Amino acid sequence: MVTIRPAIEKDQSAIMEIYNEAVEQTTATFDTEKRSLERQLEWFHNHKNNHPIIVGEENGIIKGWASLSPWSDRKAYDGTVEVSVYVHRDHRGKGIGKKLLEIITHEGKRVNNHTILSRISAGNKSSIHIHEVLGYTHIGIMKEVGMKFGNYIDVHMMQYLY
Repeated sequence: MVTIRPAIEKDQSAIMEIYNEAVEQTTATFDTEKRSLERQLEWFHNHKNNHPIIVGEENGIIKGWASLSPWSDRKAYDGTVEVSVYVHRDHRGKGIGKKLLEIITHEGKRVNNHTILSRISAGNKSSIHIHEVLGYTHIGIMKEVGMKFGNYIDVHMMQYLY
């Protein structure tokens, strides 16, 4: 059974591995260069109180993670965050992503955020479905805003308003 808990510094190598696989193999992120451990640790330490990071762990193995990050550095957006959820390729389709999204969404309210935004690349039907099930609403599609693997990709915008 997967246990969800707050991420700690020693989890960052596993989080980085999951993220870097997504960078290299998927359109779940529009990053095109893998993260170094130094950059990963900087990302981790830059998350403040209203930007939690959680992991899904089973038998000491990190199977996925989720985070809330600032939407913008402009002060008026302080209560608006962006959600990220990534699951290790060997553990997708087992409900871990849904559980992570559900818990990080609840955490967002607990730490006094006002709304969560989610950017989901076109074609990621399972992520869109999970967001819908958990109460996120569609707020638009940004057309051809990213280029990855030689293709322009649309991005679906979804929002959870507390």
